[in-house]
Amino acid sequence: MSNKRVLTGDRPTGKLHIGHYFGSLKSRVELQNEFETYILIADVQALTDNFNNPEKVRKNVREVLIDYLSCGIDPEKSTIYIQSMIPETAELTVFYSNLVTIARLERNPTVKTELAQKKEVFGDSVTYGFLGYPVSQAADITIMDGTIVPAGEDQEPLIEQCREIVRKFNSIYGDVLREPEILLSERKRIKGLDGNEKMGKSLGNAIYISDSPEEITKKVMSAVTDPNRIKKDDLGNPDVCMVAYYHNLFSTPEECKAVCEECKQGQRGCVACKKQLANNIIEFLRPMREKREYYESHPEIVDKILKEGTKKAREEAKKNIARIKKAMKLNYFEGEQYDRF
Repeated sequence: MSNKRVLTGDRPTGKLHIGHYFGSLKSRVELQNEFETYILIADVQALTDNFNNPEKVRKNVREVLIDYLSCGIDPEKSTIYIQSMIPETAELTVFYSNLVTIARLERNPTVKTELAQKKEVFGDSVTYGFLGYPVSQAADITIMDGTIVPAGEDQEPLIEQCREIVRKFNSIYGDVLREPEILLSERKRIKGLDGNEKMGKSLGNAIYISDSPEEITKKVMSAVTDPNRIKKDDLGNPDVCMVAYYHNLFSTPEECKAVCEECKQGQRGCVACKKQLANNIIEFLRPMREKREYYESHPEIVDKILKEGTKKAREEAKKNIARIKKAMKLNYFEGEQYDRF
């Protein structure tokens, strides 16, 4: 138990976008070269607010995996698995549910924020699954003995709740579990094309890793610019322009400097600026798009990666649930070969 292990993942509610890439995928590619890495495709968690649309979740499991592969996540270095195929996680979730009060879950800042965002889904009737997903997430992390969880600042309350559960468990049953540490993303959340602080699947303001050159160009041409700049020779303000914002992500420092200076001086029109940005994004995503096309044409490889990763994760989960249940005095038939009655 001396080695550190990364545990991370995504909900399969849609294809991944450039916010995911800069916020997490890029760092995962780097982390897999340094740490043993487990990446879960969190289909169970996706059902907490998509319970009435299971086909959407099922369809996107493979879409998310292909996005992972296209970005450089290597199945030889990272174990990628399906959350619902690890029944030990659900078992551990039940054990943890005795250690967390409803009041504590309702105070979790991340849960409170997401509840406000999901008002149209739940109204005033919050489901048990949604309120309790921090408990499920704690089980996801600890069933794989994860010690490093890469995440943004908005996820800190969830990781802290996991640490609380671990401490409570260990205080009762002995020193069994390791407390995970959050590895904060160096980059802040990527804004949407519309200027929204969040780029989101449901907000219609995202550029997807899988977007075609035509789709990218169309989206960039609709990006929000300085509202006070009407004509080309009007003096612009790059600080309120999403095109300038994205140039900082996809263009060279020299290009960014020229864009900003020419905008301020009214020497560059928004259309020309957007076309340059679109071309830069297209070229940046080209290698990923080509990898995606390869995996889309070889579904048998995708299925093999999912099956092998899930099998490996299941073996790890079985090993860890055995020692957890032993500590809880639930090892009634220890030494005998059995699965479930």
